[in-house]
Amino acid sequence: MSDVVIRAQGIGKRFRIGQQQLYRTVRETLTDAFLTPFRRSGNGARLEPRGPNTFWALRDISFEVKQGDAIGVIGPNGAGKSTLLKILSRITEPTTGVVDIRGRLSSLLEVGTGFHSELSGRENIFLNGAILGMRRAEIARKFDEMVAFAEVERFIDTPVKHYSSGMYMRLAFAVAAHLETEVLVVDEVLAVGDAQFQKKCLGKMGEVTRQGRTVLFVSHNMSAVQTLCQRALWLGQGRIVEDDLADRVISNYLRSATTTQTDRIWETPSEAPGNEAVRLRRARVRPAKGDPGGSITVQTPIVLEFEFWNLEPDAHLNLSLHVINEMGVTLFNTGPVKETVWHGRPFPRGLFRSACRIPGNLLNDGSHRVHLLVVKNQSVVIFRQEDVLAFDVSDTARTGWLGKWPGAVRPDLDWSTEFLAEENGAPALAEEQSVR
Repeated sequence: MSDVVIRAQGIGKRFRIGQQQLYRTVRETLTDAFLTPFRRSGNGARLEPRGPNTFWALRDISFEVKQGDAIGVIGPNGAGKSTLLKILSRITEPTTGVVDIRGRLSSLLEVGTGFHSELSGRENIFLNGAILGMRRAEIARKFDEMVAFAEVERFIDTPVKHYSSGMYMRLAFAVAAHLETEVLVVDEVLAVGDAQFQKKCLGKMGEVTRQGRTVLFVSHNMSAVQTLCQRALWLGQGRIVEDDLADRVISNYLRSATTTQTDRIWETPSEAPGNEAVRLRRARVRPAKGDPGGSITVQTPIVLEFEFWNLEPDAHLNLSLHVINEMGVTLFNTGPVKETVWHGRPFPRGLFRSACRIPGNLLNDGSHRVHLLVVKNQSVVIFRQEDVLAFDVSDTARTGWLGKWPGAVRPDLDWSTEFLAEENGAPALAEEQSVR
């Protein structure tokens, strides 16, 4: 038997802007199904309504999902991610194409989806389970575990209309994740919860995949997608842009959204970013040696260089830099603590240049951004310029491992190995185990 649990072929979804979708009679549905094969133009293509009020949220989406896969669905707002999950969850029908799903599917697409506000938490758990085709005995067996996970024991017999959004979310996720369905579909709703709850949910979804069940996870949190998913679908303007390993797809997606800015100049203080105390004149990143405009690889030592006007006499200033990777993780924060000329001294009015050297074999490949802070008296931030620089670090040819190196940084550390004893000095584990 095939291990494919979801097969989507040519999925498209069309909406008519500004027109309300009316319910259709059974007769209209059957008539439309009968006439659909005949609604084609002379060249065999299906005739489609066109016009300014027609909008295709999805076009020609095809993919397969195997049992046990954890797949992240990523893309900008309006890319069609939630529409795709609603089609997979049978909430809405596709305009074109077909979806085949083997096994039961539970979904969590919006806070409280499938809950009745007048019913209690207990009643909604059994209602949701019944909708998913679960027997009462199956639901009862998981009931205590779901309630404990959601942390709503005291309020389980209270109507859910009195729940906070966090309580609603915890219970809805607990129901979707604990009922024994073959496929779990989760949209960005985890953003409603706090950090502890999000961590708990990600841990549960990881447990679900280890049990051989399938997870589709939509999120703008790339770290969460990278942690949970081995594969990712990148949607853009209703189409699949890339379908590949999660690390590769996420890197390409984030890189596409980053505008490289490696050298920025403001000629006069009046047009430069800043305030009455300090203004920038220049910000740039360059290789420490060779062509200032040369490429930057993981092995390249680089210099972050800033020129700024100090506009107040006798000001005690220093710069503070935050270097952030494409996942939004702050790699490090640095300041001129070891600078020997001006650190701790009052600055006269005038133009200054500060530079920071980052050694090679420290940054991982990918896109990086720099936030600049100007600090007065080593304690008060008087100016902040986020994303003042943005640059790419590329990989280099190497022997051995050819995949993506995990981790926020990629330092080239010193290793050593020593020969301590001959073979007879090794512990005889096999003999010890056999005696036991």
